[in-house]
Amino acid sequence: MRVNKLIGEVNWEKNGGIVPVVVQDTKGEVLTLAYMDREALRKTLETGYAHYYSRSQGRIRMKGEVSGNVQRVKEVRIDCDSDALLLIVEQRGAACHTGNYSCFYRKLGEPERVLPVDYSLTILRELEELIRARKEKPVEGSYTSRLFEEGRERIYKKFGEEAIEVLVAETRDRLIYETADMLYHLLVLLVYNDVALGEVMAELRRRRG
Repeated sequence: MRVNKLIGEVNWEKNGGIVPVVVQDTKGEVLTLAYMDREALRKTLETGYAHYYSRSQGRIRMKGEVSGNVQRVKEVRIDCDSDALLLIVEQRGAACHTGNYSCFYRKLGEPERVLPVDYSLTILRELEELIRARKEKPVEGSYTSRLFEEGRERIYKKFGEEAIEVLVAETRDRLIYETADMLYHLLVLLVYNDVALGEVMAELRRRRG
């Protein structure tokens, strides 16, 4: 009941059902600008972890669900017109997809600074471990845990959908984004079947020989 009351304080109509969300850490550094709809705010309030609405994807995502760079929400503030929110969060890892701590890491006119790419399997192994943990010990509000709860049909369907998204991606950025989604869902599929990533790597090594 309290969650519904809090959601009702936001002016959702002004911007067509979504509101901008400024996110800063507990030390005051601004991390990113995101968006929420009613359901994203509900999940955020109920789980204590930031969930955002992706306008390009038309769906809700828990921040860091795939990367592990989650945002634990300490406080939610609303602006004077009730049409924007401010989250105060404990940030784990980097908030920006470039690997930088904040999305606002550069001044206007400065070049982009993408951190060196890690070509090892470290990130995939870490993601595999996170996915396996969500399977063995479900977490409320976790997208990964929900996939395992819904079972084989849902997991296989999602992987198929993401593979198609890769095929129809029209821009370089979209191709990168959708490929990351596909790899995540492939790992979910493998973990569901108790297949370790190392087994796949061993098969690739065998073929190379």
